Amino acid sequence: MHIKTLPFHSLSATEIHDYFKLRADVFVVEQNCVYPDIDGKDFEADHLLLFENEKLIACARIFKPNKEGFCSIGRVASDLQFRKMGYGHKLMNAAHAYILKQHKTACVEISAQCYLTKFYASHHYQTIGKQYLEDGIPHIKMQRTS
Repeated sequence: MHIKTLPFHSLSATEIHDYFKLRADVFVVEQNCVYPDIDGKDFEADHLLLFENEKLIACARIFKPNKEGFCSIGRVASDLQFRKMGYGHKLMNAAHAYILKQHKTACVEISAQCYLTKFYASHHYQTIGKQYLEDGIPHIKMQRTS
């Protein structure tokens, strides 16, 4: 396993292809949700890519701190064939380490799909507010401060 964290412009053509394919496989096909995944925000983010034997199996995008001081992690996805093998935890641990090193903060917020709240709680996230629909899927805001 190896991990890369790069700005969008530093990704290779193959990495971009595999990255968008993984996100489409998870968010559009698997979750049966038609929405504009390519939203123009990829240029603003750093992209964490987790590979196993040169195959992209998990990814996330990381945004700089907002005016409240919270970084954001989004578009967290993992290949269906590699779930329940601990890669999601490795991805989140790598994202938190990157944020702490690059942005000198432990404060992170996410828009979590509700069925994943226990997963994110295991990474010290707490729910904030009420559930809401995002692209027809129940979500909830979660924050981590340590």
